[in-house]
Amino acid sequence: MPRIIYDSDSNEQPKSTTRRRRPLHDLLGGEKVADILLWRNKYLSAGVLAGATVIWFLFEVAEYHFLTLLCHISITTMLVVFIWSNVAALMDRYPPRIPKVILSEDAFRKFSLSFHAKLTRGISVLHDIASGKDLKLFLLAIASLWVVSIVGSCCSSLSLLYLGLLCIHTLPALYERYEDEVNHLAVRGSHDLHTFYRKLDSTVLNRIPRGPIKKMR
Repeated sequence: MPRIIYDSDSNEQPKSTTRRRRPLHDLLGGEKVADILLWRNKYLSAGVLAGATVIWFLFEVAEYHFLTLLCHISITTMLVVFIWSNVAALMDRYPPRIPKVILSEDAFRKFSLSFHAKLTRGISVLHDIASGKDLKLFLLAIASLWVVSIVGSCCSSLSLLYLGLLCIHTLPALYERYEDEVNHLAVRGSHDLHTFYRKLDSTVLNRIPRGPIKKMR
């Protein structure tokens, strides 16, 4: 996103400075996840999107139960392994083996450390917002949660998760392709939001009585 400069005494449109310094691929981690989100590997990205769509269809449209689906997948896998093992013995082939990558202890350790770091960072950000240090950000968070609660009451949690995954899976690639147009609209929207907040602050927020601030010794 470009940096925006406001003029508090005028209503002129803001001007954006230089574009972001780091590429979007680096901001998303710069690894396989970024390649999937930006559709650098089209087959893998399409596979992830198709898999999520199949899961959503099975549970929401076909009304499949999780335990039933898990049992059916296990039965199918066991039958495939059983047939493969017996056919391989008759044809002097190697039986199927579980890849070591699936049972890698290092992969599980990296995943747990990454999850712990992101969870700690998320809790810290929520604590800073809830403490009221930035009133504008606090009001924006309250409004966002209220909108999400309304959307959640209109559809199921799985549909909401699928919609979020669909947005995460498509919006970064669209932003990378139409970056200049999106930045222009973002600058105009941010300027309008800033103007609205100044009016709200001068007419409503500044009139709210507040207690004296105690100085820290």
